Amino acid sequence: MKVSDVRALSTDELGAKLNELKKDLFMLRMQLATNQLSNPMKIHEVKHAIARVKTVQRERELAR
Repeated sequence: MKVSDVRALSTDELGAKLNELKKDLFMLRMQLATNQLSNPMKIHEVKHAIARVKTVQRERELAR
């Protein structure tokens, strides 16, 4: 997910996307703990996506 894609989302969609990404991260961590995760770099990608969403949310908050 690119920053341009994140910026195209509305504020409500950003909140929903953040919740979805947090659930994905939880599931990936569970898979890692039970040795079922085939690609550990996926955790890294999801963490960065969460950071992007939070950054855009903060930018919009400060712009008000």
